[in-house]
Amino acid sequence: MPLQPKLEEKLSKMYPPDSRIDDQFRGNDITFITNDSGEAVTLYIGKRAEDGSIKGERYVRRIQREPDGAIRKSHWECKGKVSRYA
Repeated sequence: MPLQPKLEEKLSKMYPPDSRIDDQFRGNDITFITNDSGEAVTLYIGKRAEDGSIKGERYVRRIQREPDGAIRKSHWECKGKVSRYA
């Protein structure tokens, strides 16, 4: 299942490098991990439990870069269900 365009837009922004961001999007809890450049590369979306873990789906971002480091292409792949990610 592809991500909604508004969620992709949110994830395409720059965030602090090597961090974990917990947020909400349209009634779902989300957690995403950023790489050393501050780009979101892993997303967990679903419902957050009391201990902070998420039960839902995991997505991974594939990024292809130009020789100068600029992003040529990027897309999100659904890697399946997760029972708990903390």
